[in-house]
This record gives sequence, C-alpha cells and structure tokens, in this order.
Amino acid sequence: MKTKVKTRKSAKKRFKITKTGKVLRRRAFTSHLKAKKSKKRLRNLKKQKEVTGSYAKKIRRALGVRKAR
Repeated sequence: MKTKVKTRKSAKKRFKITKTGKVLRRRAFTSHLKAKKSKKRLRNLKKQKEVTGSYAKKIRRALGVRKAR
C-alpha cells in the first residue's frame, strides 16, 4: 500500500495552483512602510506573480499536486 501524501500547510497558505497548473505567489514589501512607496509601485505589488522552473516543481510537490490538469 502507498502512503498518503500530506499537504504542507505552510505552502498551502502562501501559494495557489491555477487550473492549468501554474503556481502563483504574492509579492513581498507590501505589509508596512507604504508611505514612501509610490502608488504605482503599491498597485503593481498587489498583482500575483507566477513561480517558474524548479521552484514551481518543488511547490507543486509540497502541495500534493502531481501534474497540470
């Protein structure tokens, strides 16, 4: 019998897998000291960024996702 693959809860809170299998993450530098950052910069920091390469593969494995649907 194979054992169940457990989801890494820390990764689940930080990353999102799209239906096509892309891994999305939030951007850093958004929590505090916003007054000195421009509105344009803050607006662009709200957008999610795609994780690519070997990191995406590791994150998918940590979330228990085998391959893109």
